[in-house]
Amino acid sequence: MTPEPFPVSDIVASRRPHRKDAARNYDALLGAAREAFAEHGAEASLEDIARRAGVGIGTLYRNFPTRRDLFECVYADEVDELCRVAEKAADLEPWEALNTWLNRFAGYMVTKRAVREALNDDSEVFQACRKSMYAAGGPLFERAQHAGQARKDMTFTDLLRMVAGITATAFDDEAQRERVLAIALDGVRAVR
Repeated sequence: MTPEPFPVSDIVASRRPHRKDAARNYDALLGAAREAFAEHGAEASLEDIARRAGVGIGTLYRNFPTRRDLFECVYADEVDELCRVAEKAADLEPWEALNTWLNRFAGYMVTKRAVREALNDDSEVFQACRKSMYAAGGPLFERAQHAGQARKDMTFTDLLRMVAGITATAFDDEAQRERVLAIALDGVRAVR
């Protein structure tokens, strides 16, 4: 039996062009937007995004008629990747699987912070992303709890809020962020 696709996966697939050259441009624009939003926040220049992607501004607008369309697609693509990481990690030992997913979740938070203001909590995309994220990471957390490797006195929502809080601060570099996250996750591990 094949697992049911995450709601966000359907959204991502429906928006991605089918022609190879158009799909390549679309992917390049998403990658460039992700970088630009991480560096400059939601106010990143669309012209800079097109330049980074190696395409003209007309190609950007053909794919993303509004800035909000671009935000939603970048956000949905990030959540879709987060879901794929959960699927790949599912075969790992429970704690390793959860830790792998949470490290990717921390990276996702950078993009979420950059585009958060532009997203409406009631939008179809936001709701599908939230549902998909919980469907992907929640079972990894529950599996670690059942294996006695994660605390049982916390919820998955508690865990996400903790990681989101940690990633909301500025770090000197990626190594420091990883170190602080590892220290926090040590507090999530069940005491043996």
